[in-house]
Amino acid sequence: MSWKELIGEFLGTFILVFVGCGSVACSVLFEGFGGLYTVALIFGGGVSLAIYAVGSFSQAHLNPAVSAGFLVNGNLSLKKLGIYSLSQLAGAWSGGCLLYFMFNGLIEEFELAQGIVRGSQGSYHSAVMFGEFFPNPSFEKVLGVSWIKACFMEGLGTFILMLSILLIISVKAMKKIAPLLIGLTVTILICFIAPYTQGGFNPARDFGPRLVACFWGWGEAAFPSFPWSFLTVYILSPLVGACLASVLFRFGFTRGIKK
Repeated sequence: MSWKELIGEFLGTFILVFVGCGSVACSVLFEGFGGLYTVALIFGGGVSLAIYAVGSFSQAHLNPAVSAGFLVNGNLSLKKLGIYSLSQLAGAWSGGCLLYFMFNGLIEEFELAQGIVRGSQGSYHSAVMFGEFFPNPSFEKVLGVSWIKACFMEGLGTFILMLSILLIISVKAMKKIAPLLIGLTVTILICFIAPYTQGGFNPARDFGPRLVACFWGWGEAAFPSFPWSFLTVYILSPLVGACLASVLFRFGFTRGIKK
């Protein structure tokens, strides 16, 4: 394992979070920016950009759940899984820090205008720019999402994402456009699942920026109110979903991924 691989995982996840979470922040702070579908498109574009940026010198997983899926599929060692995940988390945290320092003044103005006291129970409406919540605060008046349903949605979304990645990269003819197709997959999944859980599908993308919010004023409000649901919904469920997708791919399809 080379330093280039770790730098790639760090830098790629940094780009993903900066572009993706940045689109969420702009959507919340600037009413004219656009809604869910615009955010989904930009987020997917950020995924594609990140993979293209670091794919030449790293595996560009950019997601602990994806790395876990490759472990199950026999394409990654347990040691690399741990180190990759730490690099991805560090990249996500750094991206969240940059967004905080860029937007904090505007976030404070938004909170003042909306009567939000940072750190209070209702301040998740601004913390949503960093970590994810269920139901999506933008849809909470029309959607009721239980903890079990949230786990299912995140697991299902990551299952589809991981299976799509494995299918896409198994076709050599798609190599050059694989990042675009993966980004498009993320865009489509966000469109369908984000109203329920904001569509994370990535433990690092969720937990890294969430820690930024936790340490810079939101405290416990940076986490969903249901006890430990950030762990079960946004970390464990994506990991399980990705691993199940790899099991299905490994035993249900004739073509495997060539090293």
